[in-house]
Amino acid sequence: MEQDILLHDNPPEHDSIPSSLVIVPTYNEAENIEALLKALLALHPKLHTLIVDDNSPDGTAALVKQQQEHSERIHLLQRPGKMGLGSAYVDGFKYALERDYELIFEMDADFSHCPAEILQMIEVIPRYDLVIGSRYVSGINVVNWPLHRLFLSYMASKYVWLITGLPVRDPTGGFKCFRRRVLEAIDLDNILSDGYSFQVEMNFRAWLHGFRIKEIPIVFTDRRSGKSKMSKKIIFEAVWMMWKLKLLQLTGRIPRKR
Repeated sequence: MEQDILLHDNPPEHDSIPSSLVIVPTYNEAENIEALLKALLALHPKLHTLIVDDNSPDGTAALVKQQQEHSERIHLLQRPGKMGLGSAYVDGFKYALERDYELIFEMDADFSHCPAEILQMIEVIPRYDLVIGSRYVSGINVVNWPLHRLFLSYMASKYVWLITGLPVRDPTGGFKCFRRRVLEAIDLDNILSDGYSFQVEMNFRAWLHGFRIKEIPIVFTDRRSGKSKMSKKIIFEAVWMMWKLKLLQLTGRIPRKR
């Protein structure tokens, strides 16, 4: 897979991109959500945002509703409780597919992903089907992570490649842009993962379908405020899920396009 670096100085023209939706799962992100929404709305008039909130006790959804009074480009999907990252994205994908969105983005709510880098993805996506904002495609671009977490993340990427053969340097990253046809081709009701391995599974399924994948370099900065959602349970799921995905591929239950 080619790894050329494409950058730009100016945002795309207003009429040069299709309708786009940024999906942001939230749980207790009241400290970040208003600033994030304002940053996303400022990027492009065709860019909409969907917040998928898991009944945050800190009032995240209420703050989103306040911002909705000022913009029709802010959407909110409220779920009854903390149901997991993967299912939040699947619900968001289904929301996007039921509406007229051609580009569907994933990103975190905590500013570890820089909103402005969405414009770089928009510039690249016409030549690809899935664009991944990668921490490792151009050196190691991670800020404020402790060494042990950086080591764990980097080695996880090597582990994914060793087990699955997926030719992506940052398979666990959660900053992406999908073309609509990718999500239409993947059976979202059969997604197995719910933690961070969800990102690997979506990449793996897109790759097996023969879609064009492009990694572009981003700078990942550890969250501004709030607490990380990482847990031992999530790490354990990611370890065994790689073997399960490979087994499903080998038995033909995840077919590979020839």
